[in-house]
Amino acid sequence: MGRYLDPKNDLPFKRIFGEHPELLKSFLNALMPFEKGQYIKSLEYLPPELVPNNPAKKNSIVDVRCKDNRGRLFIVEMQMYWSKYFSNRMVFNASKAYVRQLNKNEEYDLLQPVYALGIVDEAFDKKTPEYYHHYKIVNCKNGDDVIEGLEFVMIELPKFTPTSITEKKMAVLWLRFLNEIEDDKHIEPAPELMKNKHIRQAIELCEEGAFTEEELAEYEQYWDDVRIEKSTRNSSLREGEQLGITKGIEIGKAEGIEIGKVEGIEIGKVEGIEIGKVEGIEIGKVEGIEIGKVEGIEIGEKLGIEHTVVKGFKNGVSLDIISTITGLSNDEINTILKKHELIN
Repeated sequence: MGRYLDPKNDLPFKRIFGEHPELLKSFLNALMPFEKGQYIKSLEYLPPELVPNNPAKKNSIVDVRCKDNRGRLFIVEMQMYWSKYFSNRMVFNASKAYVRQLNKNEEYDLLQPVYALGIVDEAFDKKTPEYYHHYKIVNCKNGDDVIEGLEFVMIELPKFTPTSITEKKMAVLWLRFLNEIEDDKHIEPAPELMKNKHIRQAIELCEEGAFTEEELAEYEQYWDDVRIEKSTRNSSLREGEQLGITKGIEIGKAEGIEIGKVEGIEIGKVEGIEIGKVEGIEIGKVEGIEIGKVEGIEIGEKLGIEHTVVKGFKNGVSLDIISTITGLSNDEINTILKKHELIN
């Protein structure tokens, strides 16, 4: 039995897929929705200058960029927890890579497709048990009419089970590798993983003994940063929800009384003033609560985001990390901090 580092962590992920092109080629050929004749034969790594300057990036995602023998570009990102802004970032990065292929005065027919693969270690689509999501630019009335250039694949790792996939064998092996090789425990990798030369090599690259003390400290710091971000996000969501409920009840009471008066008068015209009072109040309560819930949720979301900014700033979280979590710009964050007199 051996002791391994989790390959989803930034350090081992980049060592496996960012330094060994044969492993990256196997990984992409297994997980991308290629048809016959589209598989990657060889690839080369691209420099990281196209990656946005985002200090929080190292805490939440890992990425690898490459180009294959046909000139197609590939972007691979690993997200430790889901954010609604992750898909936006994937579109942004892929679009920027697509645009930057051409120099001034070059023709559009030189453009090659860009594929983005996002792997998320958290379930984000509650509407379906499917873990594999493939997106293209398609005609809304004719799904066979596709605009070529950009394709996206997003995988929800927690939903994957070896029996849930009927596609390629290598896809099963690579996803099992990401799910089954974990840190902080001695494990014996499954024989079927060790039989495949690429998976076996990836597992060997995760062995704890292959890393220096400095690298292991970096590895642990990565998990600490991820835990802080998750805790901040979850705490903000809970507190925002509670604030929304409280505000919703208060608004619901006020609006319920007003609606109750109006409804009561209308009913009172038909059935009498006394009956109108009683039924008006009852109808007012029901409709007031419904309206209160809607407006309460909206106010709760805003208050939750504002609370996240304040709590994160007080806990020493950088503005860039706060921006990543909330989706706010630095100017919007500064406005909130000034409102709470945390900055001048």
